[in-house]
Amino acid sequence: MKYIVDDRNLTPGIFIPFVNQIWKGEYDQGKTEAALSHTLNITAYDGLRLVGCLRILTDGYFFGTITELLVLPSYQKQGIGSQLLQLAKEHTPTLLYFGAQPGVEAFYEKNGCQRSLQSYIIEKKNT
Repeated sequence: MKYIVDDRNLTPGIFIPFVNQIWKGEYDQGKTEAALSHTLNITAYDGLRLVGCLRILTDGYFFGTITELLVLPSYQKQGIGSQLLQLAKEHTPTLLYFGAQPGVEAFYEKNGCQRSLQSYIIEKKNT
């Protein structure tokens, strides 16, 4: 497994097929490119295949958040998510806050993350 911190070669052409294997969606190429350019992307590759990705959005000083931690289903429970999380801890410029999908709290706690603030969302209305 090859891990890359600040993967500048992560393009929508690589990321969209990867994320569609986990969260199916209609992802816009241009918006995905903009999103990837605003995050610190930590990736895991099996050969040339992207199998895991953790993205950090941060202001570099006060605040950071993990926008997502994704591992292909066939690669889960092999330590890839834990390694991505460890690399995030080592390379983030700030404290990280993030939400967790229900049912995966034990994974984060096993990896040394502490429960913190309750999370909320404000959904943007489509106009």
